[in-house]
Amino acid sequence: DVITGDEMISDSYDLKVTDGVIYEADCARITDGGDEGAEDATSTVIDVVHSFRLNETSFDKKSYLGHLKQYMKKVKETMKTNGASDDEVKEFEAGAQTFAKKVVSSFKDWEFFTGESMDPDGMIVLLNYREDGTTPYCCFWKHGMSEMKV
Repeated sequence: DVITGDEMISDSYDLKVTDGVIYEADCARITDGGDEGAEDATSTVIDVVHSFRLNETSFDKKSYLGHLKQYMKKVKETMKTNGASDDEVKEFEAGAQTFAKKVVSSFKDWEFFTGESMDPDGMIVLLNYREDGTTPYCCFWKHGMSEMKV
């Protein structure tokens, strides 16, 4: 996340771009905890949420839109600082509005997560399920992420 520095996802996941502004990553449910043959407690978790230590949070529509407005303002400032053209910023704004409308129109279907630092100013990762009702996927703001070479 360009705001918090939290690691949100890696390129080991197949990232698909949506509306020019969102990275979508299909997720999987995995079993966490417990040793084979032992009776330790296990739980089923979503791989991306677990691997990147994302923390579930909650919003109502009004508070989410308030957060999104502030976050988008910070992302646009970061884009300009990093040399983005006015056209690139306008494209980002248009794509962000399109995606935000999708989220609001199906608001009850979304789950919300913060990065590991739980910084309230950082990116909110969105989680939903594909049409099959069982395949989870996460959405990340493309322009709110920076690439790190390892």
